[in-house]
Amino acid sequence: MTSSGSGGFLRITMFLVQAAITGLALAFVVTRLLPGQFGASVAPDRPGDRPAPTSPVPSSYRDAVTLAGPAVVSIHSYAERVVQAPSRVFGDPMLQRFGAISPQRILEQSLGSGVIMSPDGFLLTNFHVIANADNILVGLSDGRVTSARVVGADRETDLAVLKIDGTDLPAIQLATADEQAVGDVVLAIGNPYGIGQTVTLGIISAKGRNQLSLSRYEDFIQTDAAINSGNSGGALVNARGELVGINTAQFGQAQGISFAIPADAAKRVLAEVMVHGEVIRGWIGAEYADTPANWIIDNAPRGAMVSLTLPGGPADLAGLQPGDVIRLYNGQEVDGLSQLRGIEAALAPGARIKVSGHRAGVPFESEVLIAKRPNGLGKR
Repeated sequence: MTSSGSGGFLRITMFLVQAAITGLALAFVVTRLLPGQFGASVAPDRPGDRPAPTSPVPSSYRDAVTLAGPAVVSIHSYAERVVQAPSRVFGDPMLQRFGAISPQRILEQSLGSGVIMSPDGFLLTNFHVIANADNILVGLSDGRVTSARVVGADRETDLAVLKIDGTDLPAIQLATADEQAVGDVVLAIGNPYGIGQTVTLGIISAKGRNQLSLSRYEDFIQTDAAINSGNSGGALVNARGELVGINTAQFGQAQGISFAIPADAAKRVLAEVMVHGEVIRGWIGAEYADTPANWIIDNAPRGAMVSLTLPGGPADLAGLQPGDVIRLYNGQEVDGLSQLRGIEAALAPGARIKVSGHRAGVPFESEVLIAKRPNGLGKR
């Protein structure tokens, strides 16, 4: 073969190799960009690119309602009141206008809902549903109506425990504490406007809501399930029909914002009331406020500020003063007003604890005797 012929052969060979490489590169790019067009799927490069697995959405929640519905009752409470009204003298409007004021009796009615917590007839409802009631009637889901008595109430959480006669009653099942998460489906079951048992659907919108001024100890579940007048005291259940919370309030006139007391907190109140007739909480005779933002010291817990002390109370005797910022309470870091209230309430009366923080920027520490918080003190 001549040198010129050899050169032509090499040129042809190089051209074919380059064409093959170019073709393979184009095929790789096209299959990566359009995998579906070639019947192949390509795994994503990064784990984060993979779609998260989703749970199948049920077409019905009838099983949850069938399980929980019988445990939810309607409550009608009645209170007789004496009011001062113009006396009706001979039916003459002029005489009525200038006539004497005479007492008249009126009957006030309050509507709400409740949840059967035990087969022997202990119920939970909101305190505001039965406050000052002289007579309480409970309507069961099967149509029976019976009277109820108040076992005890806790204004601080707006909960009350009632008792009705009966055995083998349909008690609610409780969800596992802290199992619920934002986005979970929930059902609100109650007696809105007294029209009868009604079920509404929504999700958990938020957890741990506080500083709403609805009660003293706040740790609410927020939901967008419709809760109206008469739903108070009813059940908030998960998709399995297990109790998640006790419905308690709407947020003003806002649509889609309602609150429930977590079931585990309601269960603790029920247990204490059944044993003691009230909820026993620790207390040092002080009121607190959130620490102003410009008072926060770097690299320190946010704390809570003492706003007042009861003269002669444990805090006063220990030397605590309004304006003190508490950062450590019985060895626990304090990150705000609500948390401090919870830490204090959980302590047993009679215990001695250490409280430390800053007073006008200067560190302080005091030993305080825990007392029993008077039942019903403060906000309802």
